[in-house]
Amino acid sequence: MSEFFFSPPGPRRRRGVLLSYLLVGLIGAIIGGLLVVTVAPSYLIDRLPHTAPPPGQGLDPDGPRVPDPGDGTGPGDHPATAGTASYAYERVYPAVVGIVAKSIAYDIFRRPVTEQSSGSGVVFHQDGYIATNNHVVEGASELLVSFADGRVLNGTVVGTDPFTDLAVLKVDETDLPIAEFGDSDALRIGELAVAIGNPVGPEFARTATAGVISGLNRRVQRGESFFEVIQTDAAINPGNSGGPLVNGAGQVIGINTAKLAATEIEGIGFAIPINTARPILNELVRDGRVPRPWLGVRIVNKAEAERFFDVTVDRGVLVVEVIPRGPAALAGVENGDVILQVGSQAVETTGELTSVVQTHRPGERISLTVRRGEAERVFNVTLEEMPAG
Repeated sequence: MSEFFFSPPGPRRRRGVLLSYLLVGLIGAIIGGLLVVTVAPSYLIDRLPHTAPPPGQGLDPDGPRVPDPGDGTGPGDHPATAGTASYAYERVYPAVVGIVAKSIAYDIFRRPVTEQSSGSGVVFHQDGYIATNNHVVEGASELLVSFADGRVLNGTVVGTDPFTDLAVLKVDETDLPIAEFGDSDALRIGELAVAIGNPVGPEFARTATAGVISGLNRRVQRGESFFEVIQTDAAINPGNSGGPLVNGAGQVIGINTAKLAATEIEGIGFAIPINTARPILNELVRDGRVPRPWLGVRIVNKAEAERFFDVTVDRGVLVVEVIPRGPAALAGVENGDVILQVGSQAVETTGELTSVVQTHRPGERISLTVRRGEAERVFNVTLEEMPAG
């Protein structure tokens, strides 16, 4: 049997093998390079995540990226169009502030605990006056106001009007950006509405939500009072309270105040019309308060009259308490009277009566038509200013 042994190649043979390897490698490199240049880009381009060009640069389809000259003519400049949500936002957001209200509460062991809540506001005077809601600042021991430029300043309450849920704050700063007030009486249903504020808290500062004006002169009740408000479907979340509702011209047309919250309800929010808010805000700046008229009676609706006082009321509201030496008492109104009218306006609920009275001023004289027993009587009442508390 023969066996074959392969001896190692000699020097000349090794050089030939090396040249063959180099030639194959060179050809492979050339082919690979051609594949990378011609095939790979078209294969990968649809598989890469889209990355926007750097700020100030645009992509020219016929050439390389070019820098934005910064003079308003470059491809990176896209000014917002009047009447759009972005235009409204850009006009107002520098004047929108976040408000953190800190208050002292006590736990079950009577130990003091600091609590805080958040809201929004809008600067309406460059000397530091800010409009917001009364319920945002009510009971606060400390107020922190954050601005779009990052500053956080201490705020002080200038005045509040719980009846309309409005308040004015002030910070010790001047030359602040201010928002322009519009004309809420000129609103039309269906036009653009943008709510700006701090939903949930400072981490979502100056969020914009857009919708339309859904309704005008809506009557909503808070406590025993009715208010006429603007209805919108722009989202108004906790923390938006006190922020502005803005039209397409970038003007504040309302102060956001509330929403209907229920699992089956979406997109029903309310704002105080700016034409209602403007004189109240001015009065708060000037006097720190808004004098409210006071009738000096406690009243209940028909259902409560029958349920709790065993009195049947066909129309009007039942007087269950007359405050001694109050305006109604001085005019002759008594417990058990049923108020039917204020002036020539019939009233059917406590809210309607309160709303009618609030259209007058302290010191004005109004007539009350009441039923006492089987007879109707008219009393002339001189309204007084509502006592504190």
